[in-house]
Amino acid sequence: MRVLMINGSPHTHGCTYTALSEVASELKKEGIESEIIQTGAGAVRDCVACYKCRELDNRCVFDDDMVNKIIENAKTADGFVFGSPVYYAHPSGRILSLLDRLFFAGSKVFAYKPGAAVVSGRRAGTTASLDVLNKYFTINRMPVVSSRYWNMVHGMTPDEVMQDEEGVQVMHILARNMAWLLKSIEAGKKAGIVPPPFTPVKATNFIR
Repeated sequence: MRVLMINGSPHTHGCTYTALSEVASELKKEGIESEIIQTGAGAVRDCVACYKCRELDNRCVFDDDMVNKIIENAKTADGFVFGSPVYYAHPSGRILSLLDRLFFAGSKVFAYKPGAAVVSGRRAGTTASLDVLNKYFTINRMPVVSSRYWNMVHGMTPDEVMQDEEGVQVMHILARNMAWLLKSIEAGKKAGIVPPPFTPVKATNFIR
C-alpha cells in the first residue's frame, strides 16, 4: 500500500514538508510506503471550467504543469495527504489551483480512497485552511482521515515545527489512523466488500 503526499508549499524543505515527513516516517513504521511530491515555486494553472477534461480520460487539457503527472501517479496510490502552508488564513494558491484541476479532471482516480489535509502556520488561520482542503474529500466520496486534534503544526521554521510537540504527535496519530483505515479497506476488499457504484449526479440550480 502507498500514500501519495503533495507539498503545496513553494519551499521544498520548509515547515509543511517537515509535517509531511513526520507522517511519512510513522507510515513506514506501519508498513505503508509513501511519496512526497513537491509543487515547488513554478507556475500552476487555474481551472478555467472549459470542461475539456470530460472528453479526456482522467486528464486536464492543460499539460504544461504537474497536474496530469499527479493524476497518473494517483492511480496506483491507496491514500492521500495534501499539505499546505497558511497564507492569509487560507491554503496556498498553488495547492488550490492544483486541487481544483486534480479533482475536476481526475475525480475518479481519487474517489473512495482515504484523504487527509495537513497545514502549517505561524499562528492562526489553520482551522479555516483545513476546512477548505477537507471539502475536496467530502465532495468526492473520500473517507476523511482524522487525528486526535486538527491536523496542523505551528512554527516559522522546520526547527520550530519540531518544537511543537503536540503538532508532531498529531502527525504521528494521523499516520497511524491512515494506516489503520487503509488496512481495513484492504481487508474489506479481500472479503468481497467493494465501494458503491457511481450514480449519475442530479445537478440542480437555485434558479430554475
